[in-house]
Amino acid sequence: MKRHRATAAVLSVLSMGLGQLYNRQFGKGILFLCIQIASLIYLIPRAGHGLWGLITLGEQAQQRVKVGKITKVIQGDHSVYLMIDGLIIALIILLVVGIYLANIYDAHRIGKLRETGGKPNNIVQSYQFVTDRYFPHLLLSVPAFGVLFLTIMPILFTIMLAFTNYSSPGHIPPAKLVDWVGFQTFADLIQLKSWSGTFLGILKWTVIWAVVATVTTYFGGILVALLIEQSGIRFKKMWRTIFILPYAIPQLISLLVMRNLFNGQFGPINQYLKAFGLGTLPWLTDPFWAKVTVIVVNMWVGIPVSMVLILGVLTSIPKDMYEAAEVDGATSFQKFRIITMPFILFSTAPILITQFAGNFNNFNVIFLLTGGAPVNGDYQYAGHTDLLVTWLYSLTLNFSQFNMASAIGIIIFIIVATFSIINYRRSRSFKEEDMIQ
Repeated sequence: MKRHRATAAVLSVLSMGLGQLYNRQFGKGILFLCIQIASLIYLIPRAGHGLWGLITLGEQAQQRVKVGKITKVIQGDHSVYLMIDGLIIALIILLVVGIYLANIYDAHRIGKLRETGGKPNNIVQSYQFVTDRYFPHLLLSVPAFGVLFLTIMPILFTIMLAFTNYSSPGHIPPAKLVDWVGFQTFADLIQLKSWSGTFLGILKWTVIWAVVATVTTYFGGILVALLIEQSGIRFKKMWRTIFILPYAIPQLISLLVMRNLFNGQFGPINQYLKAFGLGTLPWLTDPFWAKVTVIVVNMWVGIPVSMVLILGVLTSIPKDMYEAAEVDGATSFQKFRIITMPFILFSTAPILITQFAGNFNNFNVIFLLTGGAPVNGDYQYAGHTDLLVTWLYSLTLNFSQFNMASAIGIIIFIIVATFSIINYRRSRSFKEEDMIQ
């Protein structure tokens, strides 16, 4: 018969598993039916309220009613809880829809197989086929569900907050409801002078910081690695060990120690400057010197990482290329420019892009060393050394500006993702081109 595929597809549209039962795959059909029944049992009493809460974010806030001398609290809708419940329901619905479409496709495929004279697999044969051909997919499906609800869902929730007015003091549930405001948060971030001045100022410093921090640590690592690998240098293992110590020490400890070293009142660095008859410097309290300090400290903790990477690249460069260059009369600088640097860039270009993205969101150095200080009177909830990511942290935990923090998080993601994708695709190592053209 030539109607197997159509009949099976129509039956699977009417109910999951019916197409498989028609194709005489009883085990698979029962499995799909059980999934449908479990989904309906879960969704029917919850889907309506969940989607209603996701759309409306509630209609009645918490109220306090005074009855005589007693104040009663009448519980209302909690907008954030409604948003989370609605998001979970929406994700489950999408998951069920995906299984439903897979059920239709499977019934149509097996019906087509029957039309050509093929014999459908029974439950044992289907299990063996899936485990043999799709075993990696089965193993990955378990963590994939975890990623969906433990990673993707919080990200979606954060994105959704950017399109609400969830902020202190006016819109904090359950006392107040949260409303959808569309792109108003992004408009306020750009148009309102109090927010736009802070955002543009911090964005400018974040870009400068990311570029300077990446360049100094990268080329500092190249310089240290080249010096250690010079032919006339003795005790190379000792030098490698010394320069890798800052990387071996936990960054938390290093930064807290540095914070004490650069303390303007009792820090050892200023004490040494006094002992030599020099004036002290406001390392962490002056806007300019605070920025210089965080860059210098970042070099201290970042150069060893680049050095280790570059040392690995230098050992992989064929020595005969240098010998051929010497025969041609190339100077040391020419050998570095023509041979060494192209090899280094080819091998470390993806890592360099990653370092830039990491420095753009370098929370540890700023937070542990300066905490964003010194305070900037013209900024909204931010200091002179704050990056976008530390400003986001302050807005969230210290000032309850959740919608604005979410909008800033989206902007950070767009900037970093765009930069990384463009540069990854343009890098020669990504294109797998020859190192020497």
